[in-house]
Amino acid sequence: MVGVGDILLIRHGQTEWSANGRHTSYTDLPLTEQGEQEAEALRPALAGRRIAAVLCSPLQRTRRTAELAGLRITGTDDDLVEWNYGAYEGITSKQIHADRPDWSLWRHGCPDGESPEQVGTRVDRALARARDLAGDGDVVLVGHGHSLRVCGARWIGLAPAHGAGLLLNTATLSVLGSEHGLPALARWNAPVSGA
Repeated sequence: MVGVGDILLIRHGQTEWSANGRHTSYTDLPLTEQGEQEAEALRPALAGRRIAAVLCSPLQRTRRTAELAGLRITGTDDDLVEWNYGAYEGITSKQIHADRPDWSLWRHGCPDGESPEQVGTRVDRALARARDLAGDGDVVLVGHGHSLRVCGARWIGLAPAHGAGLLLNTATLSVLGSEHGLPALARWNAPVSGA
């Protein structure tokens, strides 16, 4: 369980592909102008928090979000990258459903990409590292929509597929905390003002 601090999850700001619903894992896109404004709007929500560490996916959209939010990145973590969409990289769910009407990322994963269980294994490692660092304050994980949704599910002991029920917008703040010694979602998909 977390010691002194909480684990804060921040999804990167808007990119061109997130704005139009295209699956974006390894394609390294920059933030849009709106995405930069969203990231800057995170600053007041983070002000005054005692932050022990900031771990970031290595992709530019997460690193830029952290920078604009006023965070000093203490390390990058490959386990925080987005779900590998494999053959579905760059296309929308609507396009996928044209050929596979029953397809669900949360049940089927992606051909030539990752399964829900594989993403769960990765985020479990990232959460374990964050727990170890949280004794000195909050730990911020800056990542991507689907993989952070899996983080939320795994934090409260659910299977990765339960991340389907945890919507997560761009540049929002979520807090993984505890109540009576049990993991709890203290805040989820919380918008910040000014974006």
